[in-house]
Amino acid sequence: MKFTLSWLKDHLDTTATVDEIVETLTDLGLEVESVSDPAARLHDFTIGKVISAEKHPDADKLRVCQVATAAGETQIICGAPNAREGITVVIASPGVYVPGIDTTIGVGKIRGIESHGMMCSEREMELSDEHEGIIELPSGEVGERFTDWLAENAPAKVDPVIEIAITPNRPDALGVRGIARDLAARGLGTLRPAATADIEGQFTCPVGITIDEDTAEGGCHVFAGRLIRGVQNGPSPAWLQDRLRAIGLRPISALVDITNFFTYDRNRPLHVFDADKMAGNLRVHRTKGGETLTGLDEKEYTFGPGQVVISDDTGIESIGGIMGGLATGCTGETVNVFLEAAVWDHIQIAMTGRALRINSDARYRNERGIDPAFNMEGLDLATQMILDLCGGTPSNRVVAGKVPDTARAYRLDPARVRSLVGMEIPESDQRQTLTALGFRLEGSMAHVPSWRPDIMGEADLVEEVARIASLTRLEGRPMARVQPGVPKPILSPMQKRTQIARRSAAALGYNECVTYSFIDREAAALFGGGGDASRLANPISSEMSHLRPALLPGLLQAAARNQARGIMDMALFEVGHVFHGGEPDEQSLLVSGILVGQTSPKNVHGGARAADLYDAKADAEAILAGMGAPAKVQILRGPGDWWHPGRHGMICLGPKKVLGVFGELHPRVLHALDVKGPVVAYTLYPQEIPLPRNTSASRGALGISDLQAVERDFAFVVDAGIEAATLVNAATGADKALIERVRVFDEFIGGSLGEGKKSLAVTVRMQPREKTLTEAEIEAVSARIVEKVQKATGGVLRG
Repeated sequence: MKFTLSWLKDHLDTTATVDEIVETLTDLGLEVESVSDPAARLHDFTIGKVISAEKHPDADKLRVCQVATAAGETQIICGAPNAREGITVVIASPGVYVPGIDTTIGVGKIRGIESHGMMCSEREMELSDEHEGIIELPSGEVGERFTDWLAENAPAKVDPVIEIAITPNRPDALGVRGIARDLAARGLGTLRPAATADIEGQFTCPVGITIDEDTAEGGCHVFAGRLIRGVQNGPSPAWLQDRLRAIGLRPISALVDITNFFTYDRNRPLHVFDADKMAGNLRVHRTKGGETLTGLDEKEYTFGPGQVVISDDTGIESIGGIMGGLATGCTGETVNVFLEAAVWDHIQIAMTGRALRINSDARYRNERGIDPAFNMEGLDLATQMILDLCGGTPSNRVVAGKVPDTARAYRLDPARVRSLVGMEIPESDQRQTLTALGFRLEGSMAHVPSWRPDIMGEADLVEEVARIASLTRLEGRPMARVQPGVPKPILSPMQKRTQIARRSAAALGYNECVTYSFIDREAAALFGGGGDASRLANPISSEMSHLRPALLPGLLQAAARNQARGIMDMALFEVGHVFHGGEPDEQSLLVSGILVGQTSPKNVHGGARAADLYDAKADAEAILAGMGAPAKVQILRGPGDWWHPGRHGMICLGPKKVLGVFGELHPRVLHALDVKGPVVAYTLYPQEIPLPRNTSASRGALGISDLQAVERDFAFVVDAGIEAATLVNAATGADKALIERVRVFDEFIGGSLGEGKKSLAVTVRMQPREKTLTEAEIEAVSARIVEKVQKATGGVLRG
């Protein structure tokens, strides 16, 4: 939205500077995008007078002029044909920047003669395209600033132009008067009384208008107009042309310029038909589809079904609320004109404009909403301006439809300003603000003006009060606590576990991956998925046809892409959901990680080795511990067949409570996904970790014994098929209160043990709590350990 300072002052009586207006507009929410102030770039130009002008001795087209300037008599060489003695000119002294030629003037020699400045043309000062000669002023004193002379004699040439950005909820600011109203409410001036007009028709309008029944609802609410006979459609006056040019519009003719003026002045789009080119009456209706019209932009448009147009007896003449037709457009020969003002449904306007790809000022305003109550008044004001500028005789007004009822009121609660925006504004100031913005107050009820469609509740009243008072007055204050004491956690236990899992894996040296939730059917089938229950109805591509049943496929595909680019050592993890079907409850949260290649780079000490399942086990246990899993767990077998059958384990709290799986992935899976193995991995189930019984913020007391712990080593000969976990669990059960830890430290197979046997050596740590253990007590516990292991495994103590 563009407007000039003088245009704004037609509605606002103010002495504020351009800088004050610009700062206030932005503070009011009408963000200023640009300001063009011609006076600023012409500030250093002054007025001079040519005392003499003689031909240059070495150039026929140059004149050596003696010019009276603010600095005294100065010699300037000029090539303009009108440079002569006695004329008043505009001077650019040395050091002045000339915008039209992008040059800073200096002292120079032209054909051996010095020149101390420049006499300027209008194009060199970017005042117009005129450059046939230098400026000749009809008046002016030597040394006077040229901008001061322009302000007095040609103010349009130094009228600042302001452009603001309009948010969709503020259509009232698409008119200069709406902007002036906001500034007046802030106290930057006084809003001038609005112009009025009372048109008495001199004859009955011969043009009838109707709105089809299916168009009155959701198409055109009201359509009004009148015929004006005997107009003279010449050029519009200079003041009107200057304003339109300043905002980037090309003056066309008085009739068209008047409609453009009201579009920007009062946010009131209008349209004028050449009545002599119309046939019969006007009808507002919807198109059937396939009709065509050549618009005022000389482009042909083909309509789809249901678009709102205006037709006469011969066919479509205008696109309702968007653009008129070329056939009935006004020209210099127009004598009789039909002036139209209507209120259109803004959604219909938007749909039609997008379908036809038309961007016009009328569409821009009609689809955002205009003031419906101003429709008839706008028609009369435009009629009055046509009579003033073009003459003519008006008819009675004809109207079809009715103006929409926008009356509504909301309660003004002064206390809500503080509760919603935290500002202390007296009730009297709040009421004064709303009154200045056009609201009508009756007791505690504020009646919304018709030009503010964005006010839809009590909170909007508070917003208006705070906006006018300036949101820069807001002071930061800490929010009051809902309840005393330590606040309750914001994150849920599962959100905390997810966060901890990510940080723990990253701290262990893993890189996080975020893969698609969709994978191809073959990859899904490798991990127990790929069925119809998880198939997408409309997949993006064949590689994304199913919901993923696990996180490992995405990680392995990422590993394959990295291996193809020469990166062979990787540690990748992902935290995300997997899906067992298409229903909301058929999904679960997993944490998965993979280790590929060496554990560290090669070095002279031989520290590099291939990652094995114990690396995956250690990382899985570390992440589980971070998420709050119990320290004592069982390692069992039996996960999915994508794990290596002899190199994996399940971390369990019991046979049916699985916290995670670790181990080496099956070579068949790696081959199918083109991954060079081996690959060790883990998958954890955060939702299976039991919630802590103690939910208080404090931790329990740390139990530390001051008594000496005792460690004893045992070596048992057992069958080769016996798992170490069975032996460890049996030894731990000998005395759960006294035995703190049982750890396997050696395995021996072969030798004198014979076929099918192996030796497992464990360290048992006993930690007394009440008194130091005696030798007899230690021997008793040792005997129970041997007994328990023998009973559970059939093993014997190795001699």
